[in-house]
Amino acid sequence: MKVVIADKTHIKYAKDICETIAESASVRGTGIAKRSPEYIASKMENGNAVIALDDDKFAGFCYIEKWGHGKFVANSGLIVHPDYRGQGLAKKIKLKVFAHSRKKFPDAKVFSITTGLPVMKMNSDLGYKPVTFSELTDDQTFWDGCQTCKNYDVLSRTNRKMCLCTGMLFDPLKVGEEAGKKQVKEKVFKRLKRIKQALFLRKDKK
Repeated sequence: MKVVIADKTHIKYAKDICETIAESASVRGTGIAKRSPEYIASKMENGNAVIALDDDKFAGFCYIEKWGHGKFVANSGLIVHPDYRGQGLAKKIKLKVFAHSRKKFPDAKVFSITTGLPVMKMNSDLGYKPVTFSELTDDQTFWDGCQTCKNYDVLSRTNRKMCLCTGMLFDPLKVGEEAGKKQVKEKVFKRLKRIKQALFLRKDKK
């Protein structure tokens, strides 16, 4: 198994990646913004993606998006093929794409919005902190990308202030300030997720 920076030689996997992301969203019933094979291919060509391969078989993937004229970057589309789940591969991919983001965009704030508890935990371990959406990028193109997510109506009716996703931010300028502070525990994320689901899903049932 190898986890590497993707390039144009990996474009042949773009369709499989998109299908795996869509299938995962359907099975889990979570909101994941859809991306086209062409979009994934562009990330590979620009060196803004990480892919995991088992010989010549696709095993996992994640890509980098740049927003707000480079002030923010996001590690998006983290996915592991069903055949390779439960082996710690997601964490290896996350570490690789985060390190690549920090090297390629050293001054940028790295952010994430997700409903997945494992991703929240990995983000916390890397130094991300839960934040309000107002502290994330105000780049309209980023938020427009959420339109393909099943929970977009929640984001819309709260005027982009809140959603079922949790916003998390790594600020390179605050790394020293945060050193030694306790990381957010997983039970805190679980409680936050339950509160959001109860709040927004109850409204949907009315």
